[in-house]
Amino acid sequence: MDVEGVRTFVAAADLGQFQEAAADLGVTQQAVSKRIATLERQLGVALFTRTPRGTHLTVDGQAFLPHARELLRIAVRAAESVQPEKRALRVDVIHRRIAPAVVLQDFYSGHRDIGLDVLTLANGNIETAVKAIRDGVIDASFRALTSPWNRLPKGVMATPAINSKLELLVGPHHPLANKKHLSPAQLAGHRIWIPGIVDGTEWAAYYEDFASAFDLTIDALGPHFGDEALMDQLAESADLATFVGDRDRYLWPAQYDLRRIPLRSPTPMYPYSLLWLKSNPHPGLAALRSYLDATVQREADSRDVWVPGARNT
Repeated sequence: MDVEGVRTFVAAADLGQFQEAAADLGVTQQAVSKRIATLERQLGVALFTRTPRGTHLTVDGQAFLPHARELLRIAVRAAESVQPEKRALRVDVIHRRIAPAVVLQDFYSGHRDIGLDVLTLANGNIETAVKAIRDGVIDASFRALTSPWNRLPKGVMATPAINSKLELLVGPHHPLANKKHLSPAQLAGHRIWIPGIVDGTEWAAYYEDFASAFDLTIDALGPHFGDEALMDQLAESADLATFVGDRDRYLWPAQYDLRRIPLRSPTPMYPYSLLWLKSNPHPGLAALRSYLDATVQREADSRDVWVPGARNT
């Protein structure tokens, strides 16, 4: 199927007239008519009805239109796969308030010459991210490769990127609110609420391991009405607590008086890795990997930390 024919069909469908489509595409009206006639012969259906006032999609044309748009998106991605320097680097950060988004912003501050698209995939599990990487929808994704997700498909690479230190977040009425720091063991018996945990995701596996290691109660019961609603409940509660990363950006009104309390002895780390496709030639990807390698080396400190599947040292 000719891509230009499909492109012409979409333009005519959007603009409602062959003449307008011709002007938009920079070709003659006769060329538009010929391309669409050829496409209709290939498909064996009429895509438009022609009237003195313009053109209208037939039922078949309406059915074909969303697929035609997808064909054009695929064509663009195919061209970009061999011309990566002409497009922005596309990176999935899971959530725009957490550490990967913060680090990515720091990277961009020092690399303004690299075009960057910051994305959050609609279905945020690691399988979706890996598929998007292999399909060329994104160039990279920040993920925690806890078991069983540490076995990646052939060609998908990973490198340690960010170690996000966990902190306890509580309201002013919580019995731990005035602690300057805590050990994970001191949280035993306190209710830790992390609404929105999705079974089968890498973060669900992380918190399951964390709770098991330190005999904690972590639950995701009840609906998740958003981060702002969570802050509301923390501010009013005398027993509710949650976890945030040390670089996560959460804001709340001053009167809430929420407390972020570092965890030590050991310090639990949420270990993000950067996932990418080995064959991806985008020059911005190499620059991002170099930046993250240097960041990890500067922050490397294996003393007194906890990560899933590793011994505390």
